Amino acid sequence: MEQVYRESGEAAVNYLTFRREGRRLCLLAAVVAGALLGVVPGASFEAVKKSGYAIGTDTCGSGDLAFPRLQIDMKAGFCAGLVASEEDRLRFPRAIVQLPGRDLFVVADMGGWSRTDGRLLLLDPHAPQGQRLKELLTGIEYPFGLVIAPDRKLYASTAETIFRFDPLADNPRGTVETIIRHMPGRRIALPDGTGIDESAHPLKPFAFDRNGRLFVNIGSHDDDCVRAAPMTKPCAAAEGASAMASIWLYTPPAGGVFPALRSNDPDPPHTVYARGLRNSMALVLHPNFPDAGYAFLQAENSRDLPDIFKPNEEINAIEQGRHYGWPYCYDVSTPSPEFRSVLQSGPYKSLCTANALYKPPLSLMPPHGAPLAMLYYHGTKFPELDGKLLVGLHGYRPTGSRVLIYDVDERGFPKPVRAPVHYHVSCAADPTRSFQTDAGEVAAAPFEELISGWHRVNGARPQGAPVGMTVAEDGAIWLVEDKNKTVIRIDRAAGDAPAQLPCDTRSPAMIEQLAAFVARDSQNSARLATLRKGLVEKHCVGCHSDFGLKPGQSEAEKDGAVLRFMLSQDSWIYPGDPDAGKLRTRLRGLGAEKLMPPGGENLPKTEPGYTRLLDTADLLVAKMVPGTRMRIKPGPPQRKFFGRTSRECGEIPAAKVVVVTQRSAVDKPGFSRFFRPADPYLNGECTDDDGYYIRQEFLVPVQ
Repeated sequence: MEQVYRESGEAAVNYLTFRREGRRLCLLAAVVAGALLGVVPGASFEAVKKSGYAIGTDTCGSGDLAFPRLQIDMKAGFCAGLVASEEDRLRFPRAIVQLPGRDLFVVADMGGWSRTDGRLLLLDPHAPQGQRLKELLTGIEYPFGLVIAPDRKLYASTAETIFRFDPLADNPRGTVETIIRHMPGRRIALPDGTGIDESAHPLKPFAFDRNGRLFVNIGSHDDDCVRAAPMTKPCAAAEGASAMASIWLYTPPAGGVFPALRSNDPDPPHTVYARGLRNSMALVLHPNFPDAGYAFLQAENSRDLPDIFKPNEEINAIEQGRHYGWPYCYDVSTPSPEFRSVLQSGPYKSLCTANALYKPPLSLMPPHGAPLAMLYYHGTKFPELDGKLLVGLHGYRPTGSRVLIYDVDERGFPKPVRAPVHYHVSCAADPTRSFQTDAGEVAAAPFEELISGWHRVNGARPQGAPVGMTVAEDGAIWLVEDKNKTVIRIDRAAGDAPAQLPCDTRSPAMIEQLAAFVARDSQNSARLATLRKGLVEKHCVGCHSDFGLKPGQSEAEKDGAVLRFMLSQDSWIYPGDPDAGKLRTRLRGLGAEKLMPPGGENLPKTEPGYTRLLDTADLLVAKMVPGTRMRIKPGPPQRKFFGRTSRECGEIPAAKVVVVTQRSAVDKPGFSRFFRPADPYLNGECTDDDGYYIRQEFLVPVQ
């Protein structure tokens, strides 16, 4: 953390809490102010926090494009600056693009997974903090794709349409011209007549080639198309002229520009360019495509499996008419066991192993990394990156939260090498893995990391989740990051790369302490067993994880495995405060992220007792730690808390809930002792051995 000064006198701390508002702070002024107030040089005070990042006085960039530097682990010579955040009213940013010839950007902000919350925003990075974003279009269903087409106009996508508009017009909505309509979106009907209210992958990334042809991702309707294994028929949603899990091609008329559709115009025709692609969130065409031999690449978000290290994500070299495996094959030529009978006869006979229709991946990528953006870098700011391929990994697993750099050949293809090829895993006992399939180690394209292991670090930063990326005309790399609602600009940095920050996760000792609390409480033990049987085993296992469940475990061992798994996940559970954890927001659909499990919005209506299960989960969290639940009294935005020796340990927002273990602390009169607060509120100055204390007058009973 950038430390400046610490002064025990609260007035001095308040006086010296600098809010840079995106501009360079003169350190000399800080020194002078500190001297005037009697601050001892070399001490420090806690930096301002924005979107969960500790913001000090250092900047990234220069002039009026100098922004607060974030402590993100990066390649030497690079830095990341915070351009916009929640303070600028960002909600769920997913894509960004620069307007040609202007130092202005357009940002797609989905708002969340609601049909009407999406917005397109104009970003002026030179405006004051808090005034950098202007709404252009609102009420858009799932805006995601943003592209400057060969005609130099801005195109955007919704779940079902692609349109263009003028973001600089006095009335941008009046300039909207829709060119594609009625693509499979949020609500779809499968070929067998089954209706789906929430298709799993409704977003529409798209790309133009230099001739104006349009390639659009049509994501699969669900994870694996498995209804009741074994499957005896091909996946109906992936078949025919309107196949999902594919890339559709739209060809413009002579002149290379799609006409605006009038109300009675028919939809333009499409062809299925490539199939078997579960969700093509990242698409990129080499600037020379479609000349013979140049790259059209897709980064595949592969199917979910409980194993954290399989299946791998993929980079596919797209060719017209080829099949890339979903849902019949994954990894490199690995048959999906649920479709064994489909692969024994008919058009998909031996598809994964001996069928000319199938094209295996060009390279594997880290498993569950969730690639959501991919581009070729062309710019003068970073000549060492020129022509290379950048890929952003959004996934929350320890294999995600990073940006990769691939060397490519003269046609734009990454260059695989023989096995073993290793990749880095954040915060793991074994931080290095090799690319493997069920058959063993395999060849893959090696990569560097521009941003590495963007994991959460107490008092310094939250975990990152990069989504859209673009290269500005000055060569800087811009990205949007939806987990913490930020726009970030990557610029040149002098000197060696700072040392990578340590991993801060709930310690094994803390997990065991919490598990012991639950085991000793008969009511909470019963709640845990009910939750494991009725929710986890029934609806959660097999999506992204096995929750630690293994064959042969006793009932008590199963309960313990599920609890320890949930406690080890970043921000799922804050003991005593169910409202603050993702376990609640994801199960009830209260945040920007998708409701879990898929289709969970219908479970309270279709499954008796499901709502009671959710209430049981809340009670388990609320009652997990013995003590009294108290709320931080309204007042200042943050309330400081301390260790036994008056060392400042962090700040808790007003209205948050804590579990008080001693209302009147014997070892610290005037204070209440409480259980460890949520990790984002800790500044790293204290340890659990010290205990945590807050002034009694800051607490009120939970109503």
